Amino acid sequence: MFSDALILPWLQRLRDDVGELDYFDVHTHIGRDDPDGFECSPEQLLDALELAKARAVVFPMHEPGGYPVANDRVIAEAEASEGRLVPFCRLDPEAEPLAEAERALGRGARGIKLHPRAERFTLDHPALDPVFALADERRLPILCHAGRGIPALGRHALERCARFPGMRLILAHAGISDLAWIWRAVPDHPNLFFDTAWWAASDLLALFTLVSPGQILFGSDAPYGTPSFGATMATRYALQAGLTPDQLRSVAGGQLERLLAGEEPLDVGPPPGPGSLPRDPLLDRVYGCLVAAIGQMFNGLPAEESLALAALACEVGDDAPQAPVCSSILALLEERRRYQAPGDDGRPARFAPGVHLVVVAAGVARTPDVPLPPDPVPVDVAERME
Repeated sequence: MFSDALILPWLQRLRDDVGELDYFDVHTHIGRDDPDGFECSPEQLLDALELAKARAVVFPMHEPGGYPVANDRVIAEAEASEGRLVPFCRLDPEAEPLAEAERALGRGARGIKLHPRAERFTLDHPALDPVFALADERRLPILCHAGRGIPALGRHALERCARFPGMRLILAHAGISDLAWIWRAVPDHPNLFFDTAWWAASDLLALFTLVSPGQILFGSDAPYGTPSFGATMATRYALQAGLTPDQLRSVAGGQLERLLAGEEPLDVGPPPGPGSLPRDPLLDRVYGCLVAAIGQMFNGLPAEESLALAALACEVGDDAPQAPVCSSILALLEERRRYQAPGDDGRPARFAPGVHLVVVAAGVARTPDVPLPPDPVPVDVAERME
């Protein structure tokens, strides 16, 4: 996982402003055999959670050889964590999923993870209906990948939520596979939830403005993100969207506590609507350049031209109302330079180093009304004259 050293002041600034938040991460993994090259040991995950003062739900990463052994490993690590970790079992619909669910739940698993991209299935797979029925009977949470690399799954998700009302279905990654429309159906499906384990500011701001905060759960996707990074950015987006401190505490972990206890979720109010979203043309320019850079960096390219354009777009003048935000963005871009070679930041070498700091910078551009920490590197934003 990448280092949280530069993220922690941002998280602490939000805690100072909002009050203590009990973060309970609904989306973390451990494992060493995932074909995508990421890996995470229990020790690495626990260290990252300690930095964020957080607890987490945990489940296996992709295991091409099957999940029974990996599920047992996760359950054992959770038992040894003194309450910091809560285990979910991961299922493959082609490998007797009901039997594995019953076995793992009997050993201590508290919920279920499904991954339609890794295991190549859809939510209407006939082997999953008995699993959903089991979750309905026991009021269990099921977290399902709903991010990149899959066809839309929203219609099947709504059908299963209606058919199995005791099941709590959590669409991971802000439900981006179907977010364009599924938010309209959320009020009629109180057992449908979304996690915040995603990086794009536009997607997460849409989630927080269009979906009831009682149906949003904090998630980091560790080791792809970190708990501190995920908590910082989800909190910024929630505050920019207009969530109250009590609503934010529900997102941070309060609602997840209820779901894991088999209790009815709390209704903490309606979605705030998009009226709080910034419409600043100068910050939109910065954001556009940063998103272009992120796309290049995810593909291993250094993106120096896009980052240089973003830096130029930040030179709004020291007296401009956008100056504090632009100064923070420039400070983050300057800190990115400490990572020189692929892999320096703890991510697989196929990513350009320091991309996580550019993601933070893009998020800052879209959350100008949220408090900022002191800049780690003093940067002025005066107009360039030559």
